[in-house]
Amino acid sequence: MGAELGRPHHLASLAESYGKVGQAEEGLSVLTEALAAVDKTGERFYEAELHRLKGELSLQSKQVETSQDKSEAKTNPEAEAEECFCKAIEIARRQSAKSLELRAVMSLSHLWRRQGKGEEARQMLAEIYGWFTEGFDTVDLKEAKSLLEELS
Repeated sequence: MGAELGRPHHLASLAESYGKVGQAEEGLSVLTEALAAVDKTGERFYEAELHRLKGELSLQSKQVETSQDKSEAKTNPEAEAEECFCKAIEIARRQSAKSLELRAVMSLSHLWRRQGKGEEARQMLAEIYGWFTEGFDTVDLKEAKSLLEELS
């Protein structure tokens, strides 16, 4: 039938599954396909999560290519991931998608904590966590609270 509706979301689930079984490169390939579908269809509701997942899988990957040309130099997976997380945060804020923003901020906070930027991570996470007034029994908000406690 050629239906495209929901494709980016389904591809994101597939990419996340690849990451869970240690196949980051396959997951990154699926995310490239998902982002192309976003550009083709304009279906952007899950775009922030696609970039967050790309960052997570980039961290899992041994090396991330800087372009499609495989002969070019490789970049630092942490730098690639940070760029993806920041883009995800930017998109989520533009869309007022607070739950997706929270996820992206948590991913960036985990990275910054490993890099010794715990205070910056805590401040950013506290800001988005403080926005929520309900739903504190959800997995994401429980994880955010736990991470905030670790960062304090």
